[in-house]
Amino acid sequence: MFYLPASTWWMRILWPSYTWQMSTTEKKLYLTFDDGPDPEATAFVLNELKKYNAKGTFFCIGENVRKNQKLYRRILDDGHATGNHTHRHPNGWKTPNLRYLDDVKEAAQCIDSGLFRPPYGRIRQAQYRRLAEAMGKDKVNVIMWSVLSADFDISKNGEQCFGFVRRYAKPGSIVVFHDSARAFPNLSVALPRTLEYFTNQGYEFERIPEI
Repeated sequence: MFYLPASTWWMRILWPSYTWQMSTTEKKLYLTFDDGPDPEATAFVLNELKKYNAKGTFFCIGENVRKNQKLYRRILDDGHATGNHTHRHPNGWKTPNLRYLDDVKEAAQCIDSGLFRPPYGRIRQAQYRRLAEAMGKDKVNVIMWSVLSADFDISKNGEQCFGFVRRYAKPGSIVVFHDSARAFPNLSVALPRTLEYFTNQGYEFERIPEI
């Protein structure tokens, strides 16, 4: 499995319309969580964030929101942001445009947000141009990432995932975790370590604002 644990300058040049990093020099990190809500993983994340008065941004799959509506409501009630991560997690590069946009539109029926993250980070420009329309918004902010924790990679362990975040995160970084059953063994180690370490370094954890 090949991936880069941190976004690169050429990614930001190739896709300048997407948000890869928050513009700040203050000690702030933007923790994001993909693929939930999941009964075990998301509940764990919410409890850990509360310990540090930390806010995060949850990019949710519509199918999972419908299955876990009370948990989705808790995300919002705890003061976190949510974003559309499609309804069934399709790969934009492998999905016809209209089918992809219909999937986004279906997710928007239960996720009211102007934030969007494409599954696998893959979306065609033709899909991007019609994204706001599909989400029922005037504007949409496509959120990518600065740092991948790699918690989804079962060949890694939680300490290695934390190591990626510790090495690459800096003020304004958007960090990706996954609140999913697959990632939970790594997430359950890496997230508490991340919150503790960066809190001790003087960082605060903010949600990503909508446009």
